[in-house]
Amino acid sequence: MSLTKQIYSNPSQLLQRNEALFANKNILVAGNIDDDYPMQLEKLALSSIFCFSDYRYYRALSTKLTASELHFTAHYQGEKKFDLLLIFLPKAKKETQYLLASLIPHLQQGASIILVGEKKCGIKSADALLKPYSSAVNNIDSARHCTLLYSELDQTVQPFDQTSWIKTYPINIDNIALQICSLPGVFSYGELDKGSELLLLNLPEKLSGSVLDFGCGAGVIACYIQKKHPHVEIDLVDINVYALESAKLSLIKNQLKGNVFPSDVFSEVHKKYNTLLSNPPFHSGKQTDYVAAETFINQSAQHLKEQGTLSLVANKFLKYEPLLNKVFPVLLKTDENNKFKILTCIKKL
Repeated sequence: MSLTKQIYSNPSQLLQRNEALFANKNILVAGNIDDDYPMQLEKLALSSIFCFSDYRYYRALSTKLTASELHFTAHYQGEKKFDLLLIFLPKAKKETQYLLASLIPHLQQGASIILVGEKKCGIKSADALLKPYSSAVNNIDSARHCTLLYSELDQTVQPFDQTSWIKTYPINIDNIALQICSLPGVFSYGELDKGSELLLLNLPEKLSGSVLDFGCGAGVIACYIQKKHPHVEIDLVDINVYALESAKLSLIKNQLKGNVFPSDVFSEVHKKYNTLLSNPPFHSGKQTDYVAAETFINQSAQHLKEQGTLSLVANKFLKYEPLLNKVFPVLLKTDENNKFKILTCIKKL
């Protein structure tokens, strides 16, 4: 992914108007980083550490932020103390709360805490999220449907305990019982997604060899397969750091094995599988999602062994069939309900 020509996002454009806030500061930056504005922040700050939750942007900026420390992590644990925390507001309120709780213990007393984000992400009510840490929260700028909230740390901060943020829930499908762990920021936090449930109900009776769980989320699909077919080798990939961390926790909780790693589509996948399974994160129906889906589908055949299968679950309104028909000679619709459909493709000789 190339970000060099990308126009700054609306939150970053708002930050451009307030760059004096970052001059000569030791800054810690996290949240919904989705452009290359960190390169400008690096120039302004005395020192900078960036914590990415999206592997696409971590990967794209890892060779460009040469004077900064970068982390792809759900739980930053560095020793340094900072005098400014900047969070690009995620869409999920619970994820913002998690970021504040985990990162504010790394600040000096009196440090600046800045939230920037769009109305659609809930920035208008985000001042309440800062009140446990600061006695005064100020809206210091608004533009482009975005707001910049500023506060200073003047409250006592509790040590961060990640375990208190893990939501664990049981599932039982076809007498396969599991405990699934999920962190804020992961898809379908704290509950089984109905699309994944339909996919699990339509898995092949026999699975062997190697399986890739693409867009693994909290690891529901992989854990189910590992428990039902313990001899299968399974890899789990996702771009979201909270998904990957949750999947690892789910495997550990159920005493199962799987290889969990980040990948931007297939960027870090370097082998072929007997089976590729996915509840892909392309469910909103927007044009950009079709582009992402097309990339995934077009490249999927290259990562399947001969006569390997791809099975995915999708919202019924998504027109994946034409994309799949271009790549695979055999396409089957194996099941559907009022909301989802299961599409299975076979790669033949």
